[in-house]
Amino acid sequence: MNNSRNEDSPDQTQRRARVCVPVSPRRASELTEAFARASRVADLVEIRFDSLDREELEAAPTALASLLETSTCPLVLTLRPKEQGGARDVSTDEREHFWRRVAQELQRRARASDANVTPNVKHFADLELDGGPSAETCAALARVCQIIRSQHDFAGGAEDLARVYERAKASDAEAIKVAVTARDATDCLHVFRLLERAQAEGRPTIAVAMGRAGVATRVLAPSRGALFTYAALDGESANAPGQLASQELRELYRVDAIDARTLITGVVGSPVAHSLSPVMHNRAFAARALNAVYLPFEVTDVEAFVRRMVRPRTREFQWNLRGLSVTAPHKAAILPLLDGITPRARAIGAVNTVVVRQDGELHGDNTDAEAFAAPIRELTELRDERVAVLGAGGAARGVAWSLRELGARVTVFARDIERARALAADFDAEAAPLEGASLGKFVLVVNATPLGTRGPLEALTPATSAQLGGARFAYDLVYNPTDTSFLREARAAGCETVGGLSMLVAQAVEQFKLWTGEDAPSEVMRSAARKKLDRGAIV
Repeated sequence: MNNSRNEDSPDQTQRRARVCVPVSPRRASELTEAFARASRVADLVEIRFDSLDREELEAAPTALASLLETSTCPLVLTLRPKEQGGARDVSTDEREHFWRRVAQELQRRARASDANVTPNVKHFADLELDGGPSAETCAALARVCQIIRSQHDFAGGAEDLARVYERAKASDAEAIKVAVTARDATDCLHVFRLLERAQAEGRPTIAVAMGRAGVATRVLAPSRGALFTYAALDGESANAPGQLASQELRELYRVDAIDARTLITGVVGSPVAHSLSPVMHNRAFAARALNAVYLPFEVTDVEAFVRRMVRPRTREFQWNLRGLSVTAPHKAAILPLLDGITPRARAIGAVNTVVVRQDGELHGDNTDAEAFAAPIRELTELRDERVAVLGAGGAARGVAWSLRELGARVTVFARDIERARALAADFDAEAAPLEGASLGKFVLVVNATPLGTRGPLEALTPATSAQLGGARFAYDLVYNPTDTSFLREARAAGCETVGGLSMLVAQAVEQFKLWTGEDAPSEVMRSAARKKLDRGAIV
């Protein structure tokens, strides 16, 4: 893979993405402590004064003055009205009074001659593009800090970014901030195009798409010229939809190492926010020292996503996109959008992997089927052996294809017998009703239903120990939790068991090879997935 190693980029040790971490103290007295925690992981700290009630807000400028005496970390000072994302409804008069006092404190600090004062640290005042403080107060602030003019749209409005940017350019802004809610990953296009324009025009700009569909902008914006990006102090303190934790942004997504040559991969589906794939692939890229990143793409319209962001001939901005994982509900829908499909993916009727080739063509594959078979090969030979598949959905199709390749005699069990018969007909299998089925005569029983998945289905199982008695092996495709109700029932029946984590890792290992041409560090991927699962993630 050309230019894929981090050491191939000469500026990697010189450039660092600037990450701003917001804090929302509830009391003015907590400001210094909150700042201290955030400054350990941030390049800038945003203080959200709108988290304070009226009485605490009155005391905040004095507390801020004390903090400024020793701070060497730039601050972003924010008092946002509720309609712009503030924690409470702060009146125009309150904001005017607050900003006037802040300007006074900053001016006093700038005049100070005490050796402990650090006047060279330039702070930011984040003011609304519309309805901010008076011209006089803004002028006073501009003498002692940099003015950010910001606009937040929580209803969408990605297509209006250019107009907002034009209005902000005509203001007193030294930096411009625009934030919009992304409903689909394609909304990120407006952010990336705006950043390209701002960089070309030399206008310091922060642009972000909020929400789960906008995560790519938070990771890629610094490499696209953004003044800085925002991250939460930790996983519990995000104050905007889709905001990643600072440690996650730095260590998992390696935001400091991303540049124009970074190989982009990711998972396409809905929902994808809690997918294990970013953890597995990003840890694997780091272990192999590859200049690559794996992102979650929340996509509802897969045709628009492929046309506008993936296919080299039609996509609306340039990035080094190399491949995608595809998950529900797009595994079948993406087939007609591709230039080539492997025989196994076509036979299964689903694609879980897309490779963007050097010639610009998109090729689809299905690594699930081979991943399913890998643990079985280590256990037993299935040729001419009887195997039961529980379920008749998309997962069951991949299992049935793989079992046919292994020479097994398959029976598909489902509550909907007509669906079972339709699937069985495609793979030379038999069909039977799941209700009350006796599964003891099968060498292997596979759970290809979602029953047992963490959440509302966690306590459920498609088969009991009484039904499984006599079977030799039980294989659950569910991987979260790692120990499911089905596996517990199978062990009680005396079965040897296989969990879904092995298949999850195996399919990711094959994807890694397809995208990079290198062998994946499978144990790194397995360890990363297990650590996240041990924390109880819902994926």
